[in-house]
Amino acid sequence: MNEAHSKPAIAVLGLGIMGSGMAGRLLGAGFRLTIYNRTKEKAAAFIERGAKVAATPHEAVARANIVISMVADDSSSRNVWLGKEGALTGAIPGAVLIESSTLSLPWVKELAAAAAVCGCELLDAPVTGSKAQAASGELNFLVGGTAMALERARIALAVMSRAIVYVGPSGSGALLKLINNFLCGVQVASLAEAVAWIEKSGADREQMLDFLKNGAGGSPLIKVISERMSASNFTPNFLLRLMAKDLGYAVDEANSHSLDLATGVSALEVFKRAMANGQGDKDMSAVVEQFRKT
Repeated sequence: MNEAHSKPAIAVLGLGIMGSGMAGRLLGAGFRLTIYNRTKEKAAAFIERGAKVAATPHEAVARANIVISMVADDSSSRNVWLGKEGALTGAIPGAVLIESSTLSLPWVKELAAAAAVCGCELLDAPVTGSKAQAASGELNFLVGGTAMALERARIALAVMSRAIVYVGPSGSGALLKLINNFLCGVQVASLAEAVAWIEKSGADREQMLDFLKNGAGGSPLIKVISERMSASNFTPNFLLRLMAKDLGYAVDEANSHSLDLATGVSALEVFKRAMANGQGDKDMSAVVEQFRKT
């Protein structure tokens, strides 16, 4: 048996900024890969590298031992798994299903139950990192589900990741990702105001940002996003509208525990205004533009 056929067959559903990088890593590692994307144009480069393209999610998962979904939101995930010719109608009993999208907990729990009815196990395994990390195999997977399912999926996750963090039972990975993105969204919104404040004051922006990036309030995210804001480089690495979506899910989840995320609500409003100003399909660093114009 050759090396490719000794590895599990994998299906990837979704070839956006993140899914494309993940699919590329799997192909580079020699996995037999079938891909599905709603718009077929994004599949061309993967066909040249040996991937098979499916017309539907149902078709994509027909021979897959591991199925990975990376889509935009609850609606897209529901459609790819449970829609007409969805993946759960064709999944092999015993397959490990990995939902790596950032989603709401109620939907993740519903999907896990639906997977179990089909004889499959679901891992909620959202990631931290963006375009560059997906392409270079430096993502961090935050995994909820059974430890046994994770061990079966580890061979695939390993080639896409810097770290695989097992958080706990089903839903745990999704919860940690929402908390993580809540913190990130609040940081980016406050950074946008800080950058605009510096610029409007007439001070030396680069000098002040250099101090802030490396001071007590600095973080890896602050360093990266401040550089994009300074350069007005809004080429998408993480879409602004997706951060707004994640903040909305985070606020709703906290509310379900009788917690009002006051800073999360404020950050969400900042991102919603940016979307209303036409910044939704730009990098999330474009959230700064609304403050520059006032």
